[in-house]
Amino acid sequence: MKNVCISENNCQKLSCGLCCTKIKNFGVTLGNTVILEDINLHIHCGELTAIIGPNGAGKSTLIKALLGELPHTGTLEYVQAQKGAFQTPVMGYVPQNLNLDSTSPTSVLDLFLSCNSRFPAWLIRRKNEVEKVKEKLAAVKAQHLIDRRLGALSGGELQRVLLALALDPVPDMLLLDEPVSGIDQNGMELFYQTVSSLRRDYDLTIILVSHDLDMVRRYADRVVLLNRTILKVGSPDEVLQSQAFYDTFSLRWQKQNNTRGDKG
Repeated sequence: MKNVCISENNCQKLSCGLCCTKIKNFGVTLGNTVILEDINLHIHCGELTAIIGPNGAGKSTLIKALLGELPHTGTLEYVQAQKGAFQTPVMGYVPQNLNLDSTSPTSVLDLFLSCNSRFPAWLIRRKNEVEKVKEKLAAVKAQHLIDRRLGALSGGELQRVLLALALDPVPDMLLLDEPVSGIDQNGMELFYQTVSSLRRDYDLTIILVSHDLDMVRRYADRVVLLNRTILKVGSPDEVLQSQAFYDTFSLRWQKQNNTRGDKG
C-alpha cells in the first residue's frame, strides 16, 4: 500500500501524490424523517473504512446516497493527483444480495458480457471480451466459475463474482454493503482476504458496511460508528473500545467486566 497523507491540508494540495475523497455535510431526509445528518468524512485511497452501527442507523442509506440513488444534501468530492481537480469518482458497488432466478441458464460469463458488450451475450462472444472476463474473475480467485450458472453459485461464490463485476472498470471507490451477509465463515474469510488484496493492488478507496466486528477489527484501517450521525471515527481499537460504542450497543456491563478483567 502507498503511504497516505496525514492531513487534510496536504490532501488539498496533493503534496502526498495520492487521491482522496471528502464526504461533506451529507444528509438524507425522507418525508419528515431525518435518516442522516451532518456526515463528514475524509478518506484516502488505499484505505478500507468500515461503517458500523445498530439496525436503522442509516448505514445502507449512506451507501445509496453516495451512489446517487437517494437525494441528499452535502457534497462528495474526489480529487486525484494526476488530474488535480475535483471530479466525479468511478464507483463500484457490491450489494448485500442479488435476487436471481435459480432455474435460469444464465452463466457468470453471460452476466459479464451482458453488462459490457454491445451485443447479446448469447449471440456474440468476442475472444478478447472473454479474456477480460477471465482476468477480472482471476483477481478475486473465481476464474473457475466462468461457465457456472448463476443459480448454482454458493453465496460466497456469487459475492466474489459481483466483486469482480464491480471492478470492471476499476473504480475509484468501491462500496460494499453487507457483502457477506448469510455467507459461511470460510466464504466470509476468503471474501475479506480478497478485498484486502484488491485494496493493496489497486489503491482503492473502500467503504464497507458490516456487522461482523471481528472482521472489521482485522481488516479495516478506520472505523466509523454511525447512528444517524457520526458518533466516533478512529482505528478499529479506538472505536470498538470507546464509550460511544458501548453506549450505542448498550454494552455498559461488558465494558465494566472488561475493565475489571484488566485490573485483575
